[in-house]
Amino acid sequence: MQYRERDRIGAGAAVIAHPGDSRGNAGFYPLLLRWFGMLPFRQSLGRGSMLRKRMTRGWYQFLSYMDRRVHLRYMNYGYAPLDPAEPVVDLKPEDAKDRYFIQLYHRVAGAIDLRGKDVVEVGCGRGGGASFVAKYLRPKSLTGMDFADRAVAFCRRSYRADGLTFTVGDAERMPFADASFDVVLNVESSHCYPHMRRFVREAARVLRPGGALLFADMRHRETIDSVRDEFLEAGFEVVEDQEITPNVLRALELDDDRKRRLIRREVPMIFRPMFRCFAGMAGTESHQAFATGEWVYWRFVLRKPTA
Repeated sequence: MQYRERDRIGAGAAVIAHPGDSRGNAGFYPLLLRWFGMLPFRQSLGRGSMLRKRMTRGWYQFLSYMDRRVHLRYMNYGYAPLDPAEPVVDLKPEDAKDRYFIQLYHRVAGAIDLRGKDVVEVGCGRGGGASFVAKYLRPKSLTGMDFADRAVAFCRRSYRADGLTFTVGDAERMPFADASFDVVLNVESSHCYPHMRRFVREAARVLRPGGALLFADMRHRETIDSVRDEFLEAGFEVVEDQEITPNVLRALELDDDRKRRLIRREVPMIFRPMFRCFAGMAGTESHQAFATGEWVYWRFVLRKPTA
């Protein structure tokens, strides 16, 4: 079966039609694929929807299934410094291709000294970020946790570093004892959680007194204040509070050509619109959401009180 594809630049839509179908596509498949590509931005499912959690889990399991050649080690939008005075991460040659993704991790996890600390990354995905932190920032231990078992299996096969382990777990019901960690790291993951407050309370529970929650994610501009309030309600002190949307947009622009070539080479045509949207490529709805300011990307450093 052959398909043809046409991108509607600016709207982020794609038309995929069977050559023999005089109706075009009746809109079903392009709408379905665009819907999944925009899954992180979907408010219609509701913050407390179990359907949202199940569909998100299914999507990330599908990504693991599709990625046969191990191209996806990071699943974030990236970060590019805009201030010439901001230091650039000195990477090993084998890590340079993932620079923008790594720079986001460095900006978030590098906000405090991790040496000698026990760290858990909640929502570690394909494990690239956890591996970077373990190798470059040298915590005492790093536990990567994700609710997609395929992703965790991939991580266990793919990474070796001192103190680095991976486990399956739910951000809203973490499988750890109270006061188990010095740092909770959460990068571009919380938008998938049906109950953000449960995650924040769990982060406070598993942290030791004086521990830190290092957080970065996207939200609708009108809801970022409620995220801040959820941290405060759980007893966290806000140490750093920064919008990094311009840095994320710049990273998306700088990495657009590479992503476009990769998707064209590795992804079947029918799935390409979904992957482009998920990757935040120029002309897609996800990219437009950031460019217009409808959605913002924020970074927090939060501290659990010592008493």
